[in-house]
Amino acid sequence: MNKTYTKKIAIRALLIAMAMVLSYVEAQFQLSGIVPGMKLGLTNMVVMVALYKISEKEAIIINIIRIALVGFTFGNTFSLIYSLAGGLLSGLVMILLKHYSKASIVTVSVVGGICHNIGQIIVAMIVLETTSIVYYLLVLWITGIVAGVIVGLVSGIVVKRLPDIR
Repeated sequence: MNKTYTKKIAIRALLIAMAMVLSYVEAQFQLSGIVPGMKLGLTNMVVMVALYKISEKEAIIINIIRIALVGFTFGNTFSLIYSLAGGLLSGLVMILLKHYSKASIVTVSVVGGICHNIGQIIVAMIVLETTSIVYYLLVLWITGIVAGVIVGLVSGIVVKRLPDIR
């Protein structure tokens, strides 16, 4: 293996490990007691860094690996399915927004957070076989916007300070 390939693997592994640590830290905050299903979205900072500093494809791969590892480590089958649906939808929308618009990193983060919630509610409607929970999107959108702004601001600072790590 050459040094460049080894460096790429190490950086991606480091980002996945950071996302797992942030997932653990996030789990220590019991925000779901305030608003059920709400999380800070700290792991999205890692996805945002990968999206802006590595590549769109790598951001999706890192996010999927992170979701799988966190799901198997801290969650269950349902949390894995919900996270995967939210993570894939938000990742794809963030890629499209970043690639085809001049949206700021904060806007990309906010829209990603909202789409994550949409993906999870869609899965919940399928699992529960009801559309009556769609009203809950309003609550999740409000919290998602706040969390998305915070994650976007922090991600923006990190992205500005890091060199490209392709």
